[in-house]
Amino acid sequence: MQVPLDHAAPAKGSVTLSLARIPATDGKRRLGSLVLNFGGPGAPGMAGLAADPALFADLGERYDLVAFDPRGVGHSEPISCGGSQETGDDVGDDAASQLAALRAVARRCELASGPVLPYVGTVNVSRDMDLIRQALGDRKLNFLGFSYGTRLGAVYAAQFPGKTGRMVLDGVDTLTEPLAEQALVSARGQQRALDRFLAWCAHRPGCVYGTNTRTAKEKVDALVARLDRNPLIGDDGSYVTGQDAVGAIGSALYAKSMWPDLAEALALAERNHDPVGLLQLGGPTGPDSDQGFDGPSSVPADNGDAALAAVNCADDPDRSNEKASPAAIAKELSGLEGEFLAASKIFGPRQLMTVLACYGRPAGSDFIRKIDRPGAPRMMLVGTRGDPATPYEWTEETAKRLGSAVVVDYKGDGHTGYTVSPCVREYVDRFLVDGRLPGGTRSCPAGE
Repeated sequence: MQVPLDHAAPAKGSVTLSLARIPATDGKRRLGSLVLNFGGPGAPGMAGLAADPALFADLGERYDLVAFDPRGVGHSEPISCGGSQETGDDVGDDAASQLAALRAVARRCELASGPVLPYVGTVNVSRDMDLIRQALGDRKLNFLGFSYGTRLGAVYAAQFPGKTGRMVLDGVDTLTEPLAEQALVSARGQQRALDRFLAWCAHRPGCVYGTNTRTAKEKVDALVARLDRNPLIGDDGSYVTGQDAVGAIGSALYAKSMWPDLAEALALAERNHDPVGLLQLGGPTGPDSDQGFDGPSSVPADNGDAALAAVNCADDPDRSNEKASPAAIAKELSGLEGEFLAASKIFGPRQLMTVLACYGRPAGSDFIRKIDRPGAPRMMLVGTRGDPATPYEWTEETAKRLGSAVVVDYKGDGHTGYTVSPCVREYVDRFLVDGRLPGGTRSCPAGE
């Protein structure tokens, strides 16, 4: 379907959105459409639905399941940065050189992306969602959003409170924290998830780090530092640096089902100096952007990374090209470094570098920061205690900002609760299908 490139000036042109729909299997009792977003930003919605439609079969009896690739993502006029957002190895360590390199990357993204790039961002995608609602013929939008999708749902509820139907947000993103605070909280959340993994490992026979969780944490820190100095090199010439290891560990913490693989990968690295386990874990990725589509890919390989940066920067009012100077960047990084290292020796430095991402780009919107009790109907928020990507405190914070929300407190591990907890699924499905929403906070135990 076609939506305005600029919702404030429709004459500027249009964007073509790609959507997918699975019709309700019980047509006689059909409730309408349920729009899903699987996160990101930068993850394609159609591929997310195609990856495991059976997971939503109970909801699919009464609802048409609808997913879409947001503007700039997947098959909806995908953006690119010409293959990579890397600044290159020849950039000087001084702040002036770093800023010049960031501006060069931003310019490369502009040249490779076309007219849609200045109009990505959650506020515009939310407006697209209301046009999708209208095209589907639904009086109100029923929505299930995961991770970044919770930010999108909250923004929709703030922009269109009277058009908001039954809404569930699982793995709740922050609405209020500036980019630096988000990164710091993320580092703490990742470290907390790692600590939970190490406690789990300590109770398993053969854990490479033994039974002392305090020394286990120190040994993981030491492994990363050692690999940054001397990467592990495999028989085929592949190698893993310390930062590669951090990415692999962070990826495995997203789902508790991956913890045995992480334990084995760390054992191979420590005992055999073999990188293969860490290489197989890789980094956090979304579904294949062309899953379910025939023919050659029309989506640039770097689309996910390009869209992730572009949307986050469009949603961030604090950093922009206009506010950037070498002195400002140097001062910010030096002022934050100690706090990030205190949060996590291994995740802190990686998260600190995300603070730089938006320097060199246009200023972002401050709409999301101003959301405060928008008057939308009560909705359901799901928070996971051991979530490495969206810490539980963001669930509580966002519930207060929305002003009318029921929280499902999942005591388990991993990112989001619906896919792994029958207890969470029961609460969510009962609300979306029957409209039954309990009061206060409800708990779901780990593993149930």
